[in-house]
Amino acid sequence: MSQSKVFVSLDVGEKRIGVAVGDAGVRIAVPFETIEVDGSEVARIAQIVIDEKADVVVVGYPRNQSGEPTAQTAYVESFASQLRDIAPSIIFQDESLTSVLAEQRLQSYKKPYSKGDIDSLAAAIILQDYMEQYL
Repeated sequence: MSQSKVFVSLDVGEKRIGVAVGDAGVRIAVPFETIEVDGSEVARIAQIVIDEKADVVVVGYPRNQSGEPTAQTAYVESFASQLRDIAPSIIFQDESLTSVLAEQRLQSYKKPYSKGDIDSLAAAIILQDYMEQYL
């Protein structure tokens, strides 16, 4: 029996990075944590990749409503380039409206939530979308 691939997903923002994890065997993405962008974020992501034994890092890829790159796209690409030596494999996945969907889901639970909760759930939605599309 072959070992299942482990994924770490990132919803990269300029203030926070939402993180989710998932396993190809069960195909369920789970919000993991939110990392504050303070200069230590690449090291924290590296530690998560090591601790979770991740095979792939899926990075949310922002685009505008027309599907074209934006200023945020360039920021995310630049950030992802810092992960090249950390992640065995980096894959970009469209993140259109994932933060909106994440906030709607959290609102439906009728419990308090933070912006960090939105970011980590958005990362899980990005990863779930990837797994449903490609696995």
